[in-house]
Amino acid sequence: MPDDESEKKTDSVLAWKKAQQLGRFDPNAPDHAQARLDAFSAEIEQKGIAVGKRCRVGGDDSRRGVVKYIGDVPEIPNGAGHWVGVHLDEPVGKNDGSIAGKRYWGEDSSMKHGVFVRPERIDVGDYPVMDDLEDME
Repeated sequence: MPDDESEKKTDSVLAWKKAQQLGRFDPNAPDHAQARLDAFSAEIEQKGIAVGKRCRVGGDDSRRGVVKYIGDVPEIPNGAGHWVGVHLDEPVGKNDGSIAGKRYWGEDSSMKHGVFVRPERIDVGDYPVMDDLEDME
């Protein structure tokens, strides 16, 4: 259905969102978006996330690496705000430090050591490289 026809309907989700002033129809939407962006920056500062620091991604401690990038990544759809680029110790990432042809760190590689995540998924600290073979004799 064309957009102009959809906007004329009174019994649609779009009409309901307009009436309730939700989403893009919320007059305070830009304030909410800016608050979210400010929260990303504050979390980076609060957690001490910085390029070159060792970290773990997620809470399960199975993915460790080094922070290589902090900033905007316009190539991620609907991804406004700061992202943290991590070079993982193991090739369990989604990229090699580049997205859509734009390189953020490192060199071209067939190994996928890179991942971009939001600051809330990062814990910085003394997370040494895990040795999977240390328990073998």
